[in-house]
Amino acid sequence: MFLVTGATGNAGSEVVRHLQQLDAAVRTFSRSGRPRTDGALPVAGDLNDPASVASALDGVQGIFLLPGYQRLPETLAACADAGVERVVLLSSSSIPGGERTNAVTRYMRESEEAVEASGLPWTFLRPCAFAANALQWKDQLAAGDVIRAPFAQVRQATLDPYDIGAVAALALTSSGHEGKAYALSGPESLLPEERVRILGDVLGRKLTFEGQSDEEARAEMSAQMPAEYADAFFRFYVDGTLDESPVLPTVQELTGRAPRTFRTWATEHAAAFG
Repeated sequence: MFLVTGATGNAGSEVVRHLQQLDAAVRTFSRSGRPRTDGALPVAGDLNDPASVASALDGVQGIFLLPGYQRLPETLAACADAGVERVVLLSSSSIPGGERTNAVTRYMRESEEAVEASGLPWTFLRPCAFAANALQWKDQLAAGDVIRAPFAQVRQATLDPYDIGAVAALALTSSGHEGKAYALSGPESLLPEERVRILGDVLGRKLTFEGQSDEEARAEMSAQMPAEYADAFFRFYVDGTLDESPVLPTVQELTGRAPRTFRTWATEHAAAFG
């Protein structure tokens, strides 16, 4: 039995999918705990509450864990007490060389350190930006054919969460991944404008991309998240402390196939854009 936290999210849902393709029994952990049609066993809980995680651990041999939650050492102690054999933590591409003064890097690294200190066998996944971040454009697409977004000159080898799920399932169900930190990317480095053009092709719409000014982007982001997180993204993509443009071989090496393209992601999720 495997426990997948954040099972309704972009990454967690793909971990569930891949574990089920391997005929593994899956228990899904989310705040809603809503019924599922895929055979996974839903459990409602809160990752900020170690007791609610502990209640879902009976018979669990491996857990897919999201970062950044409170009282993580207590949650991991509960995993150890329950006999969990493997932890796969979703982390960040910003960790190597990253600074703790960056709020995003700090909470990701603190999560990794808690897992390391737990004594449990672990694997860290450090993906670059998700292809699924394009879902942020859904409301703009409902209003018209112009997409406005920040960091127009920043290339990213965006990763389909499908490939995160594939690597996570592999690390949970097979040996040889303990103590490894896997940096993951997609197969092509794209500008936001190029992703918009591909999405337009998939949707059969002529979309136009307009880059936001840094001032406009900061104001919008500050309205959606704490200021320290907006600052973190500006340090990544304006100051240039994070480069997510390199295409990495990890997915190919681990799964035996190339990572999926942004076009493949967009085609599979076209219905989500209305």
